[in-house]
Amino acid sequence: MIELRSDTFTLPTRAMLDAMTQAPLGNDVYREDPTVRRLEELVAQKLGKEAACLTPSGTMANLACVLAQVARGQKLLVSDESDLYRHESGGASICGGAIYEPITTQPNGRMLIADLAAGLPADPHDPEFAPASLICVENTHNRCGGRVLPITYLRQVREFADSAGLPVHLDGARLFNAAVALDVSPAEIAACADSVQVCLSKGLSAPVGSVAAGTAVHIERVRRLRKMLGGGMRQAGVVAAAGIVALEQMVERLAEDHDHARLLAFGLAELPGIEIDPGSVQTNIVMFRTTPARFTPQDLIAAAAAEGVALSGLADQARAVTHAGVTRADIDRALAIIARIVHDANSPASSPRS
Repeated sequence: MIELRSDTFTLPTRAMLDAMTQAPLGNDVYREDPTVRRLEELVAQKLGKEAACLTPSGTMANLACVLAQVARGQKLLVSDESDLYRHESGGASICGGAIYEPITTQPNGRMLIADLAAGLPADPHDPEFAPASLICVENTHNRCGGRVLPITYLRQVREFADSAGLPVHLDGARLFNAAVALDVSPAEIAACADSVQVCLSKGLSAPVGSVAAGTAVHIERVRRLRKMLGGGMRQAGVVAAAGIVALEQMVERLAEDHDHARLLAFGLAELPGIEIDPGSVQTNIVMFRTTPARFTPQDLIAAAAAEGVALSGLADQARAVTHAGVTRADIDRALAIIARIVHDANSPASSPRS
């Protein structure tokens, strides 16, 4: 099977597995696991932050960062197409009594500054309106096809947030993809936010784990919230060891995933029955539509799976995500299979679905 559903299907490398078996261990709840501490220091250094905290998942890291900055009854301004808003089970509301204020997302993943401003109450002291307490951005933006938020835009958000007296949280699950695409350091991106979460188990290929980073005070709050949320782990160095290898060995190779995604996108653009703008593919996510209407993305996904290509669906589109487990040969084979499927679906002999 050519696995293109998500980069969360990556498998740990041999170097990761070896590191996991050899890692010095301690009790991380007591902050005595040396491998976890090394990972957290490494992430903080790479992101230019004071401190960091390992968590089991990006959902937990995002939630802990949000709850550390938003009080009950306050709201967070968040992209209405963001993972934090759409795919993380409303945790800020359920666990913290916070209110999501969804802001319209542009096709390039950005929220207009004017729309952010409209999300603030005209009078912050008006008791009828919940006060805003946090702005959340996502880079790269998953549901917008892995689009990268440029540094210039992030600085505009930072400037607006400062003028409004609000902190900024960056869901950087694929922040290293953004850094590679922009050819900048991860710290340059993270500098535009007060808190950041990065995922180790997507393109970086670690088996599990995400890390929250920010000021020392913020991370102390995150650590307490992690415990409350059930994320206090014991000999977590077995997880952290793979994360260290991921950060030291797997970042630069993300450019290969981006190249494969562009190859796939330009190949798909040549197929009748596929609608895609290959120029919009900036990182490792490729999203596309099918034509005619009687042949839906779901039809294509099912047909491709039957022939050994695993795609996913998102709204009215199909999605393919490249990663370390996908080779150039896999891209060529996937294109050949998809070409055959859409050709058959668009042939005169193909009858409409009943």
